[in-house]
Amino acid sequence: MDIAWTDIAAEGALGIGLVVAGLVVVGLLLGAFALGIRVRRRESAPPRPEEQPRLPDDGPVREVREPREPAEVPRSDRRLTPHELPGHGNMPSRRSSLKGRRRWNEGRSGSFGGGGSG
Repeated sequence: MDIAWTDIAAEGALGIGLVVAGLVVVGLLLGAFALGIRVRRRESAPPRPEEQPRLPDDGPVREVREPREPAEVPRSDRRLTPHELPGHGNMPSRRSSLKGRRRWNEGRSGSFGGGGSG
């Protein structure tokens, strides 16, 4: 009795199963592609060049650096948490009357061990 054909038949069934699984995957991919096309058609068109955002007439907005007055923290005998501070820790500040930036003393580096006379 020759049983070689049964081994080949088992491998053939496995091969057919792999081909069927591959066709199912290809079908799912094609369906997803078709669904994506339908969704894309329902979306609004991209903005035209005249609908794009424009720069202001006076040019791009830049960062403003100006001296601000320090915000006073209320004195207390215990440590305050941010929600106990005025403005919940987001206190607005006012412009300072000083025009330049505050600097440390001349001849000093402003750091510990900076070689000063002290």
